[in-house]
Amino acid sequence: MIGILLVLFAIVSGAFLPLQAGINRRLAHYVGGAVRASMISFFVGAFVLLAVTLLFTRGGAKPGDAPWWAWIGGALGAFYVTSTVVVPGRIGVAAYFGILVAAQLVMSVLADQFGWLGFEQHAITPLRTLGVALLVGGALLVRLF
Repeated sequence: MIGILLVLFAIVSGAFLPLQAGINRRLAHYVGGAVRASMISFFVGAFVLLAVTLLFTRGGAKPGDAPWWAWIGGALGAFYVTSTVVVPGRIGVAAYFGILVAAQLVMSVLADQFGWLGFEQHAITPLRTLGVALLVGGALLVRLF
């Protein structure tokens, strides 16, 4: 049951990303730019996460034990959110997310192959390579046509 819920969580999260891009793009129009809209998006998200944290988590926090690189996730998120405000309006939302998902899959396969960031290693196989190639090809088709 947990596996099904996690898959549904991933599906809903993925479906929300193009909506978030459109919402933040419209917000940028009203607040004077992509960086401001991204900051507001992060502020609202941080507030929501603070509320969820206060309501649903207890103890166990040891931030000082985290490796240095564990602190850059927010910066990577800021880069991502800003790109969702800037890029889809210029190349189209389908092309942007096709390219984004293809790039995510390439990086994910590499992270699996080498066990980066503590992920369990999963070898790159010919079928995995084919899957990546098909997704990259699909992203190119969406962008070009």
